Amino acid sequence: MSNALAIAAATCTLRNLLQAQIPLLDSDLSDISVTLQPPDMARKGVSSSQLNLFLYQVVYNAAWRNMDMPGRVRAGESGQPPLALNLHYLITAWGRGETDPDAVSHRVLSAAMSFLHDRPLLDRSDIRSALLNNDLADQIERVRLTPLPQSVEEISKLWTAFQTNYRVSSAYEATVVLIDSHAPTRANLPVLTRGPQDRGVATTTSVAPVLSGMRFPHSQAGVRLGDDIVLAGSQLTATNAIARFTSLRLDAPVDVTPTAGDTQGTLNVHLAGSAEDANAASRWAPGIYTLSLLLQPPGSPALLSNELPLSLAPIISVSPLSAAAGTLLHLTCMPRIRDGQRVGLLFGSQWLLPQSISNPVDPHLPTALTFKVPGVPADTYTIRLRVDGADSIPVDFSGAVPKFDPNQQVVVP
Repeated sequence: MSNALAIAAATCTLRNLLQAQIPLLDSDLSDISVTLQPPDMARKGVSSSQLNLFLYQVVYNAAWRNMDMPGRVRAGESGQPPLALNLHYLITAWGRGETDPDAVSHRVLSAAMSFLHDRPLLDRSDIRSALLNNDLADQIERVRLTPLPQSVEEISKLWTAFQTNYRVSSAYEATVVLIDSHAPTRANLPVLTRGPQDRGVATTTSVAPVLSGMRFPHSQAGVRLGDDIVLAGSQLTATNAIARFTSLRLDAPVDVTPTAGDTQGTLNVHLAGSAEDANAASRWAPGIYTLSLLLQPPGSPALLSNELPLSLAPIISVSPLSAAAGTLLHLTCMPRIRDGQRVGLLFGSQWLLPQSISNPVDPHLPTALTFKVPGVPADTYTIRLRVDGADSIPVDFSGAVPKFDPNQQVVVP
């Protein structure tokens, strides 16, 4: 999403593009001046050809107004949606001098509209160079310019509000600008114990395997490297079978050979950790996957089952475990975080963005991250690292009763 410079960044980007492109479309307009003034003030002190870009209205974007940002807020959590805005611009053209006998104002408007027709999307590189410290280019949605048709009545009301004479003009809408909310996100801690699951029976007449469900150790919400997954379904066999894990963050799927389960109709899939697989840190990435079963019987076509979603939870270590507000927390994440992944830290109920993320040159080492401890009351806070919607598991299951892992809790004195 974007910071509070988003509106100004969109306006400056559009102004810079029009200033640079109009002379390329019409060489006689090399003296063009693109301004950002209200229509009643725009022509003061300007006698050359001119295009004025005026932001006359800002409205809420209905589609994004009540939508949570992907990868940040999950089901059951509450968070303030981003401020989603549509920007309405009026472009007004002037010729040279007061009379404009050669209709230069019409050429100015034509060149501007031609450029916006050919380039309706603002390029990220243009946005970054338009205004210092703006991050509009990094928001999940790109900014698009579309014509905004207006009736004669709407034009009349608009120019009456400007308290100036009507000039040849056209209106455009820029959508969408997403501005970050600074309200805290409330995220519930995971459930430690659950009741028995009530699952129905799935039947099929196909020869292809069908996955009906998965079980993780201790009924966790996700699975970690080193864990075993129990697959349930019909027509499952470990012979000539491959469990295929697919993620948008990986260049190719990860294939794991399953073994027969403890009960009929189940398979076990073991995710080797770094102690068993030296390349586990770089082979996997934390986040959301789909799991399917591929059967490759000799002499027959391959049979692929349906896909089931699962999250691969990051395994983290934290230091120090006691830190005052404003100091840095150092975390490591296994497996390594890939470029472009959305990363945040749930510090109690607060959402923190990383101060730094770095992957060591050695591909066997985990990702290193730093976060700044927020200004919170003195207490013990359970922390969770969220990568692309997958949370680290802050629970210690080694005892008879599960408890929150003290190595994933930070004491703020």
